[in-house]
Amino acid sequence: MNDIVDLHCDVLSKLLREQEEKFDGTGDSKLDVTRQRLVDGGVGLQVFAIYIPDDMPKTPETALHAAELFWSKVLAAPGMHPVRRGADVEEARKNGGIGAVLSLEGADSLQGQWWALRLLHRLGVRLLGMTWNHANWACDGAMEPRGGGLTKAGRQLVRECESLGILLDVSHLSEKGFWNLAEMAAKPFFASHSNARAIRNHPRNLTDEQIRALIAVNGLIGLTFVPWFLTEREPAKIDDVLRHVERVCQLGGERHLAFGSDFDGIERHVEGLAHPGQYPALAEALTARYPEHLVSGFLGGNARRFLTANLV
Repeated sequence: MNDIVDLHCDVLSKLLREQEEKFDGTGDSKLDVTRQRLVDGGVGLQVFAIYIPDDMPKTPETALHAAELFWSKVLAAPGMHPVRRGADVEEARKNGGIGAVLSLEGADSLQGQWWALRLLHRLGVRLLGMTWNHANWACDGAMEPRGGGLTKAGRQLVRECESLGILLDVSHLSEKGFWNLAEMAAKPFFASHSNARAIRNHPRNLTDEQIRALIAVNGLIGLTFVPWFLTEREPAKIDDVLRHVERVCQLGGERHLAFGSDFDGIERHVEGLAHPGQYPALAEALTARYPEHLVSGFLGGNARRFLTANLV
């Protein structure tokens, strides 16, 4: 079984800092996500985000360095296959392979240079979140106090991405930015790693109205395992993930729900969900509550359908 899809991890960010780490390494790796753990957990497609930490230069060169690590470290591992087109989604799964999608989390490093966006697209970037938590040249993030939306350059970024075939990710985007994007987007967009604000009132989570909007455009909501986006209690448990699943289902999102763990981007983990090798525990908990066809959709079917339809 390699049916599970995970819409967000930060392996590349860790590799930027510690290039001696091996994605195809052993269990003593500092990485949450390794090839073996993806195999163990039944993950058949993983999104790898280019996220540049604040203490590193947010330049095209740093982003290109991370893209090179995607090719030299991740895709060099046995059984890993790049996913750039819809047809690649199923092709990668043949013979037990694992698909790898490259995303850009935060457009800061592009510095408004369209050549950099086009070059990253050539290197495999197919998903893009316009900012991280704060403001940049394109838009405001969910944690930016002024709560601004898309800038003029940010609107151009939307048009450039849609022209290239890069799907836009609203996780981390401010509410105003979300609605700016919703008004102008010509193609479906998605949230790679956000939860339901009605369950956990956090600025990084989606309101019911935002979730309904994503459903209306045939988008995707990737629920995340970041403990403080799930609950105020410590430690967070798998049952807390299920509460967010239930909320999305209540809003009509059964066919639009997926998961984006944020493994390697967090220091604390949900109890029993510390790395992708533990996905079977989540699958078991979902199966105890939902029919098999819905669980299959949540764990991978919905995301595969979305990516197959929209990656061109």
